Amino acid sequence: MIILENVTQELTKDIKKIVGILKSDEQLTEVLKRKLTKKEFKYYKLKLENNDEDTIAKELSCDKDRFEEIKKQTILKLNQEKIKKELVTQCNS
Repeated sequence: MIILENVTQELTKDIKKIVGILKSDEQLTEVLKRKLTKKEFKYYKLKLENNDEDTIAKELSCDKDRFEEIKKQTILKLNQEKIKKELVTQCNS
């Protein structure tokens, strides 16, 4: 099972408004795996490994335009309310 390292810090940068506390890296990885396409998940995994954009595009076997599209789509998905709700722990107050 793949567990993405530093996923919490990266999500904090990519999500515009987080309400609540993000789940553990293991739980976040599971949610991302379920909600993102294979290419989007692979893009995010490579991004977390601090690869440069050219390396990521090469790994994804896509040109610069397609890479930008995947990048944009991934960030848009991460900012959808229903996905954000799955990324944070639910507090019972």
